[in-house]
Amino acid sequence: MKKKLVSVILAGAMALCLAGCGGNTTTDTENGSSSLGDLVNSAIDDAVNNAVDEANSALNEAADQVSDVVDDVNAGLEEAADAVSEGVMSYEEYAAADIDSEVTIECYVQAHQSWWDNKVSVYAQDEEGGYFLYNLACSEEDAAKLTEGTKIRVTGYKTMWPEVNGEVELAEGATFEFVDGDTFVAEPKDVTELVGTDDLVNYMNQKVSFKDMTVEAVSYKNGEPGDDIYVTLSKDGTNVEFCLEYYLNGSDEDLYNTVGNLEAGQTVDVEGFLYWYEGPDAHITGIGVKN
Repeated sequence: MKKKLVSVILAGAMALCLAGCGGNTTTDTENGSSSLGDLVNSAIDDAVNNAVDEANSALNEAADQVSDVVDDVNAGLEEAADAVSEGVMSYEEYAAADIDSEVTIECYVQAHQSWWDNKVSVYAQDEEGGYFLYNLACSEEDAAKLTEGTKIRVTGYKTMWPEVNGEVELAEGATFEFVDGDTFVAEPKDVTELVGTDDLVNYMNQKVSFKDMTVEAVSYKNGEPGDDIYVTLSKDGTNVEFCLEYYLNGSDEDLYNTVGNLEAGQTVDVEGFLYWYEGPDAHITGIGVKN
């Protein structure tokens, strides 16, 4: 653009010099003619306008190139995210995986037991199902970050304990990493009508609730307070086992004392995670005494 402007200005200057050599010749304005100065100014204006048009065109072309680069970067980020998530199973795929096979899942923390010796057991869930992560490898610092709703990616081996009609879980030694993004906190699923049916197992490890259950028996592990509490509840003559895990909710004194003081014949509503040990063995997280 600068070269063109210089050329036009030089041309105009030369024209003025030539005009000077020929005297002060002017054109007759009444007949529509223009002075030589007007012609030079017009030429300069045309050159400037052309240069501006070319500059705008170059800017638009550069903007298009920048936009293409941004699109390429975004596409690369999406590909990287896909690569990171490659191999992550849906809950359906996890449920269908063989016992003792290696699995990778993404899930949301719902609660966890006390951290100890660089391990923590986590109750996790997504929109489709629940997971129990047994003795997950974890620093004390990271355990503090495993708050309700936090998303994590876990890799480990799917196991069942006991080997028959037992709890399906990720075995001790599984590893995890935090995943940025959304959060999820599950609402308890009312499974009261499934008591005594084969369908109840389909809610293993999920946050569930039971309504209008009758207290049958209460006992302490090791025979005295300070450890787990075992509770047997029934619905229409069918017993269901429950446990208040001390390492999960033992620090909640009100809950611990309420469960420990239950008496046979009382009616309760109860919430917890549907752990499985040769049948349902829900880990209690909340209880309401109705009489």
